[in-house]
Amino acid sequence: MITIRQLRYFQALSETLHFGRAAKRLNISQPALSGQIAQMEAEMQSALFTRGPAGICLTADGELVAERVHRILAEVQELESLADRSAGVLGKRLRVGMIATVAPYLLPRLLSSLAREYPNLECQVRESITARLIGDLRHGEIDCAVVALPLDYADVETIPLFEDPFHLAVPAREAAALPSPVPVDELGSQRMILLEEGHCMRAQALDVCRIASNSELASLAATSLTTILRMVAGGLGSTLLPEMAVTDEARSEDIAILPIEDPAPYRQLALVFRPTSARRRDLEAFADIICRSMEKPCKNVA
Repeated sequence: MITIRQLRYFQALSETLHFGRAAKRLNISQPALSGQIAQMEAEMQSALFTRGPAGICLTADGELVAERVHRILAEVQELESLADRSAGVLGKRLRVGMIATVAPYLLPRLLSSLAREYPNLECQVRESITARLIGDLRHGEIDCAVVALPLDYADVETIPLFEDPFHLAVPAREAAALPSPVPVDELGSQRMILLEEGHCMRAQALDVCRIASNSELASLAATSLTTILRMVAGGLGSTLLPEMAVTDEARSEDIAILPIEDPAPYRQLALVFRPTSARRRDLEAFADIICRSMEKPCKNVA
């Protein structure tokens, strides 16, 4: 009989394709992992992985099994979530994903509000890019995620949160040469520093500024807003900064943060979750406290 434990071990190995990394993720020994995978393969009478000097990979049967295992474990997670409902709204654990351009600015306020209003909640946070968070959501590794719209995923549901307008961050010594508020047309003439590929705010910035063909962008990118702002402070260019980050980042004397002329471009933040989630009440309450912690009205709590 195939066990839930074996399915979880299989999932870890299928995602890492490395016995050492999978064992570390599961907090078990490599022999224990190998033994469980061997038992699963014996039960299925089929090799699920090929092993060789170059490493391991899924067999054709393993690929078919992986698709089903992800769905099964997501359903198991939903069953486990049903037990959490006995503790009341946001009474136990909630595993939350956040994109990197939200987490540093939302978390300090949100965690303070959660501690005050839901003292029994254990909030676990994972920061990553949107695509990885959606993958974690599908696999049942997180319960929800705070991301920016639009999303090109049909298998998730959303609760819109609030609009987060963009500002323009420029080297302080260049601010006097710009009008304030800055006309949107002016953004296209700026040497913009963007986040690397994979970050949703890169696509949003390109859309706002209409500078996708600007060849200078290839050498002006970074993995975090913090790094980008240090580059701005050093006079290397400008960047779009979400409003939620303005208070924290305005402390630098080397950066000037200018408003953009109305109607200012913005990003729409949302809470995403699996359509099968049994924790809709928790998620609606969580969306509400996110908005209140940022002193924003929720766009829509359905």
